[in-house]
Amino acid sequence: MRNLWRNARRTPRQAARTVVLDDAGSVFLLRSDNSEVGVHWTMPGGGIEPGETPWTGARRELWEETGWSDLEPGPLLCTWEHDFTWHGTPVRQHEHIYLASGPHRGPVGDVSAMHAADKILDWRWWTPEDLADEHADALWPPTLPELLADVREGWLAERREPRAVDLGYIPNARPARS
Repeated sequence: MRNLWRNARRTPRQAARTVVLDDAGSVFLLRSDNSEVGVHWTMPGGGIEPGETPWTGARRELWEETGWSDLEPGPLLCTWEHDFTWHGTPVRQHEHIYLASGPHRGPVGDVSAMHAADKILDWRWWTPEDLADEHADALWPPTLPELLADVREGWLAERREPRAVDLGYIPNARPARS
């Protein structure tokens, strides 16, 4: 196992996600289960396929996991790296997270096979108050509430392009939120 982690850290898996915010500032999140960190909520997204850019990967993943073919990722919000176990294999993942605004709705079409394959258990819209609840399930990245507070004030309200931040490596410790 030690060699697997060493190899995983050498070449991070590339992934991309999209934060979808509605007009009220609520964010659409997917509830997943992972053998290492347990249940957590994150944005639609996943691994980038060969030949894809992070933006095109985020767009494809958004469509696959929500059925929303009418939304596209907007500006880059942040990048970060973290470790997790995927189908029994330790992975270090480098993620690009983009912003998008969209209507308050659920997934469209039949996304059940994709959700089953990716261990997506549920979805919901989180209000700023939901994100601030210290008893809520874990979030990926854990700094999501703070990142989105800045976005709501600038990007949603005034259409000011956010300044992308690099969160660096964030180890997966079971957060106090769980």
